[in-house]
Amino acid sequence: MAMVKTRSGIFVPSDLAPTRRVNARWDAAQTTHNNYKHWANADGLSATSAASPGVRRLLRNRSRYEYDNNSYLNGMIKTLAFDCIGTGPRLQMQTGDEELDQRIEEDFNTWSDAIGFAAKLRTMRQSKARDGEVFAMFCNNPRIGVKAGGIELDLQLLETEMISASMFAIEKTRDGVPGVMETDGIILDEYFNPVTYLVLPEHPGSMGWTKSIAKYIKVPAGAMLHYFSPDRPGQTRGIPETTPALNLCAQLRRWTLATLTAAENIANITGVILSKTMPNYDGDYELESPEAMDTIELERGMFTVLPENWGIEQPKAEQPTSTYAEFKQELINEIARCLNMAYNKAAGNSSKYNYASGRLDFQTYFKFLEVERSVVNTTVADPTLHNWLDEWQYVTGLSVKSRKHTWFYDGAEHVDPQKEANATKVRLANGTTSIPREYAKRGLDWREEFTKNAEALGVTFEEYQRLVRNGIFENPLIIQEVKEDEETDR
Repeated sequence: MAMVKTRSGIFVPSDLAPTRRVNARWDAAQTTHNNYKHWANADGLSATSAASPGVRRLLRNRSRYEYDNNSYLNGMIKTLAFDCIGTGPRLQMQTGDEELDQRIEEDFNTWSDAIGFAAKLRTMRQSKARDGEVFAMFCNNPRIGVKAGGIELDLQLLETEMISASMFAIEKTRDGVPGVMETDGIILDEYFNPVTYLVLPEHPGSMGWTKSIAKYIKVPAGAMLHYFSPDRPGQTRGIPETTPALNLCAQLRRWTLATLTAAENIANITGVILSKTMPNYDGDYELESPEAMDTIELERGMFTVLPENWGIEQPKAEQPTSTYAEFKQELINEIARCLNMAYNKAAGNSSKYNYASGRLDFQTYFKFLEVERSVVNTTVADPTLHNWLDEWQYVTGLSVKSRKHTWFYDGAEHVDPQKEANATKVRLANGTTSIPREYAKRGLDWREEFTKNAEALGVTFEEYQRLVRNGIFENPLIIQEVKEDEETDR
């Protein structure tokens, strides 16, 4: 064992030697005269306390105000909903029975069209970005049954204010069982799973609303969808995704209005009359000259003579400055960052982009859409399908043993289709991708597309598959020649 000599001159084993104390610290953990104001609002509140009903209401109202009055933020949120949901998810059942799969898919599409499922999903996505969260309640709608083959299931969208009960999370009891918590209208069990939702009979912002007459409707968790993305463990309610950008949105509008006002003020002044002598006095008598700050109307096409020592000067319009566009661009870029959106998407302007920069900036956005669609699937689409299948089995009398399925969304349009097509061809050739995956990127079911192509070309599904593998794609003449050669060989 190694020996270490201490300060007193005694040799001791190294593991018994006193260690030197190292004082390490983080600069961000220090409170100084320069930074104490910046960190003054930092707190140690829990996720539930930080997102209290009062805080969420204030953020929500301000976010809605900016959404209604800021064209850029309005467009960003709508673009996000259009790109994420598109025309709506398309169902592909994978039970193993093709006839049953096709029957379920057709009936579900009919029902989803009847209730406007895609439109409701787009509204939910906008509400999540603008309001922080949105609820949807399953209910029976007899009018839907006429359009959807007797299935009366419907989705009723509820704004976040409709689920509310108390200002703070308090201990409750449910059926005599202690340890159940209620946090602003959501009753949780001891494992923090939602059990019951307390739904107000009408929106608190409705005319004539009084809280004293409010009677909550208890809705079981199985009949309610809660679409939001928690940022912290234990968070049960959502805050607007636009929260970090609200101050920036206000600055963007103020900067534009200030620039416009300055330009208008200068444009409204034709010229300024200047004098090097004392106004209205020439030593012996009064001059007939204008008073200070007076205005003089000029006739069109006239010439005028000014008194001695008087002159005229036309102000120069210096607004907008050369930095106006750059500052506005930086603000839009920063606003869009919290939505994971590329600048050209947020601004609706790709004039400064080329193909490479456009693809690079879109990588983060496309990845975000993939993640968000998975949240939509698990939070909204899957529970909706399961509830619909329960009622579908009851109405049709058919049984579904397996509920395995996949959702397809609209594919993204490419900036340069020719380059993308060539890249796809190379990836297929070297085996780094597959035909089903490439069709899925475009939001299409490869089996359905292959079947359509095979029928159009007069070949079987298996023949078309083989021709595709051999590199013969969609040329009817080539396929016809191949068929004739095969018949000759036989």
